[in-house]
Amino acid sequence: MKTKSEIVVMKFGGTSVDNTDKIKKVAERAIRAKDNGKDVVVVVSAMGDTTDNLISLASKISDVPNKREMDMLLSTGEQVSIALIAMAIQAKGYECVSLTGNQAGIFTDEVYSNAKITHINNARLLKELKNGKIIIVAGFQGITADGNISTLGRGGSDTTAVALAAVLKAEYCEIYTDVDGVYTADPNIVRQARKIDKLSYEEMLETASSGAKVLHLRAVEFAKNHDVVLSVRSSFNENEGTWVMDDNKKIERMERPVVTGVTYDTNQIKITIFGLADKPGIAAKLFGEFALENVSVDLIVQNVSEKGIATISFTVKNEDLNEAKRVIESLKMGLDFTEADIDSNVAKVSLVGAGMQTHAGVAAKMFEILANENINIEMISTSPIRISCVIRKDKVKTAVKVLHSGFGLDKERGL
Repeated sequence: MKTKSEIVVMKFGGTSVDNTDKIKKVAERAIRAKDNGKDVVVVVSAMGDTTDNLISLASKISDVPNKREMDMLLSTGEQVSIALIAMAIQAKGYECVSLTGNQAGIFTDEVYSNAKITHINNARLLKELKNGKIIIVAGFQGITADGNISTLGRGGSDTTAVALAAVLKAEYCEIYTDVDGVYTADPNIVRQARKIDKLSYEEMLETASSGAKVLHLRAVEFAKNHDVVLSVRSSFNENEGTWVMDDNKKIERMERPVVTGVTYDTNQIKITIFGLADKPGIAAKLFGEFALENVSVDLIVQNVSEKGIATISFTVKNEDLNEAKRVIESLKMGLDFTEADIDSNVAKVSLVGAGMQTHAGVAAKMFEILANENINIEMISTSPIRISCVIRKDKVKTAVKVLHSGFGLDKERGL
C-alpha cells in the first residue's frame, strides 16, 4: 500500500457522467492522476436523471413502495456508471476494476433509503490498489450485515467518497461537481457571488446544513471527524476549487470575514401544533416520535403559553412530509392537541461565518436588512457561526440578494 500522500479519492456526481462524452472525460481525469503517480479511487453517482427516473418508475407501481425494494432498484443506477467508466479507462490501456458498494466492503445499518455506514472492510480495495488498478466504486450504496443492499440517501455518494478516503488514509478527497467550488451565494441568484478559496469544516457544515447543495452534510461531518481534506471543484475545467479542511492547522487568514456566505433552502415544511398542554414531557414525546420515524427536525419555536396551553412550530424536509403526517395522526389521541397546520410556502435563509463568534450585532443587522425589504421573519435559529430565518418562499431570492450585498460579500472581503 502506498503512503497517505500517494492516494487520491475522486468523486463525480450525476451531471459529471450524464452522457458518454462526459464519462470519457472522467476516465481521462482518473488516468492523469494515475500518470502523476497516485493510486486512484473514483466514486461515481448514477448518470444524470437516472435516480429520479427510477423513483418515477417505482411510483407507477406503488404509491408507497417498500424501502428495501427501493434500495434494490436505485442501486442499479450507479452500477451502470461504474461499468462504463471502467470500460473507458480500460479502452485507454489502463488496468481498472469497477466495484459495487458490497464489493468495496461498505457496510451500513438497516435504515433503508437513508442508511449510515457502520464500517468498511478495505481488504479488496487494498488488494486492487496493490495490483496497480484504478478502482471505480459505486457511490450512494452499501450492504447490511444481513446481506441486503442499502442506500445512503440523497447526496450519499459524497459520503461514500469521504468514507473511503478516511479508511484508505488518502491525501485528499476531490468532489467534482458542476460548479467551480463553494460560492458566497448561489451564483444563479446573485451575479456578484464569489468563489471561496478555503473553508473550515465548521463553516462548511453550517453551509451544507442551511441549504447549500454543493456538498452533502453527512460527508462534511465524516470529513471533520476523520480529518479528510476536501477539494470541491468543477468537472468541466481545471480551475482551482474550494478547499475544506481543519481551520486551526491549515487555513491561514490575516483577518477572518464576519460573514462567509449566504445560503437558502426552499425544501422546507413548517408544521405548527396548536393546543398542546404546557407541561413537562410533551415536547419529548412529540419529537421522540419523529425521531423513531427517522424524521429530522430543524428549527423549533414554542410560543409563550396561555392558561397552560402552548403552540409549537418546527420545520422538516419536504421529503419527510408523509412520515411527519403519519406521526401527527398517531399522536392526536396521546397529546390531545387541537389542530395541526402544515405550511409548504416557507424557506430558510442563513448567514454563515466563523467571524460571527467575535463580532456583535450580526443578527440585528440581518433583521434590519430583511425588514427594510418588508420580509417578515417567522422563525429564528442560531449557532455560534450561523443565523437562520424562516421566511415566505416567494421572498427568499430577494433575501439572499440583499443580505449578500448588505454584508459586503459583493466586494472582495465580507464586512
